[in-house]
Amino acid sequence: MKLVLPLLAAMLFSTAATAHSTNHGTLEIIHPNIPQPAATAKTAGGYMAISNEGDTPDRLIGVETEIAARAEVHLTEVNAEGIASMRHVEALEIPAGDTTLLEQGGAHVMLMGLNTQLTEGDMVKATLIFEQAGRIEIEFMIDPPGGVDHSKMDHSGAAEEAAAEGHSHH
Repeated sequence: MKLVLPLLAAMLFSTAATAHSTNHGTLEIIHPNIPQPAATAKTAGGYMAISNEGDTPDRLIGVETEIAARAEVHLTEVNAEGIASMRHVEALEIPAGDTTLLEQGGAHVMLMGLNTQLTEGDMVKATLIFEQAGRIEIEFMIDPPGGVDHSKMDHSGAAEEAAAEGHSHH
């Protein structure tokens, strides 16, 4: 993961005018963003980098926002045929002294049941919930459109898994 830091630095410098971050204790949430989805989209992906400068790991265990009926941490997986699907994960490890990327094609925040149109340049509130650090208020920046179209991906496994585990996602 240490090799990711130069890439992350390059990404942040290239978007210095739009990058933003939130600090909370030893955690820094770097440029939480949502690429602007289509006006009729019911799903969107949220991305960011989470830097843990502490001596102990933490875990992202939940996400809350008023812009969607449900917000979850998902992992994208690609099968042998090259078909991408996503699955809900109960927690995402944030190792001590490292940076974890939530990015297209990997771990990300999945926003399902969007209830408002997201427009480039807008800022939307959300809360990240960590096992150790607790609740951290952030704002997702709505970035220019592009990237993965989440509406074309299979989310059926995540919904079935949540139902099977008896989870209620608010």
